[in-house]
Amino acid sequence: MLSEVRPDAGFTSEADLRAAEVVRPEDVLKLTSITQDYLCKPSSNIYDIEFTRFKIRDLDTDQVLFEIEKPPDDASEREDQPTETARYVRYRFSEDFLHLKRVGATVEFVVGSKPINNFRMVERHFFKDRLLKSFDFEFGFCIPNSKNTCEHIYEFPHLSPELGRLAISVVLLFFLSNT
Repeated sequence: MLSEVRPDAGFTSEADLRAAEVVRPEDVLKLTSITQDYLCKPSSNIYDIEFTRFKIRDLDTDQVLFEIEKPPDDASEREDQPTETARYVRYRFSEDFLHLKRVGATVEFVVGSKPINNFRMVERHFFKDRLLKSFDFEFGFCIPNSKNTCEHIYEFPHLSPELGRLAISVVLLFFLSNT
């Protein structure tokens, strides 16, 4: 059976965070369901962090299951492209994906001209408003104008056949910044 991660006490809502002047990682960790939209506008990205590549692979076979990379920067295309639309990537996996034991998710991101102290990324996986897994990554210091890569290792919980069929019908979204 799928285990459930309990949210922190004193939870908050998406509406609460949208009304807040500042959204902190601690606030995000209190959310009890997936948000309907991003909590910050692209203009809030004062460090010019861009997620440029995302890859998912089966760790047991090293087979790449999904990979997407941002095309090389082209200023003329950038001005024409709507910023909000460019933040989403949709992908689907077959039911076989749920039978994997471990996957690696590689994220590549670049940092703008300002150094970042204590860069932190919170990743939360929900299914039907139930928190399944929560990750809190601390990257520490990021050098200005640097390209950074990290791979997160995920061990999948055993899913009942019924929950597996239900889960595979869900469309997953991943943030790919193009600001």
